[in-house]
Amino acid sequence: METLANLESFVRSADLGSFSEAARRLSLTPAAVSRNVAILERNLGVRLFHRSTRKLTMTEAGEAFRQAISGNLADIQAAIAGIATANGEPSGVLKVSMAPTFGTMHILPLLPGFIARYPAIRPEWHFENRPVDIIAEGYDAAIGGGFDLSPGVVARNLGPAHIIAVASPAYMEGRRMPAGPTDLAQLDGIVMRSLQSGRIRHWTMRDAAGEQIPAPLKEAFVVNDPAAMRRSALLGLGVTMLVVADIIDDLESGALIRLLPRWYADAGAISIYFASRTLLPGKTRVFVDYVVDAFKQRRLAERFAGSLG
Repeated sequence: METLANLESFVRSADLGSFSEAARRLSLTPAAVSRNVAILERNLGVRLFHRSTRKLTMTEAGEAFRQAISGNLADIQAAIAGIATANGEPSGVLKVSMAPTFGTMHILPLLPGFIARYPAIRPEWHFENRPVDIIAEGYDAAIGGGFDLSPGVVARNLGPAHIIAVASPAYMEGRRMPAGPTDLAQLDGIVMRSLQSGRIRHWTMRDAAGEQIPAPLKEAFVVNDPAAMRRSALLGLGVTMLVVADIIDDLESGALIRLLPRWYADAGAISIYFASRTLLPGKTRVFVDYVVDAFKQRRLAERFAGSLG
């Protein structure tokens, strides 16, 4: 009886034309995938691939074997992915990546209710300011914006990632409120240098009518973390531009004020990302549904919108 690992290595390599790419999708090393395929060939007594230093192509026997097993293999994988504990509940370690501020503000508060409903699931949550490779790094899901939707990864939208200009009431006391995005240059700007590119990010703002104007913040204070930008603004150090989701509580309490109510920058969407729906484990499926339902019930997508007016 062939092992599932050997069959998965073969099918992935056949679909992708590469042991290395198959290894990335399966979270294995290329050597392990090649070894699994070699064992399968030895056990079957046929060569499944023609190998060269630059190309991996299937033999006639390999193509016939792939067609014979692909459908059945998908069914087996789906059954394994959805398997539950003896009492029928989703279980296992749930490894999720999320941005620190967004995660602690909007996802962490969901945890008590989630683990009460699914006690056999053990959360392992990573709070990090970077887009992770869900498949290669072994994550069950990731929450944030700016992720590359590579093959095998899907997303469900949670809300808009709208960026607005804010400052503390103390900082704006005695200062003239800006009339438009260009007026922000007259104020002290708290800006962020990207860890990935090394460049300082500046935004172009838009209004409800679709007009777009650059918002050139003065680089008075440079940090490399959104949480530091928020804290600096609360301390009255200047004006900064942050995603609404990260400062919604500050806006509603009055700790920060929005400077240009009609203007915002669009950074795309905040989404929950996970691997192919077909092979989604039970623990991941219930987590995704739980988060999406919670955001709908709390109408967070509407609260996160920066397109006022």
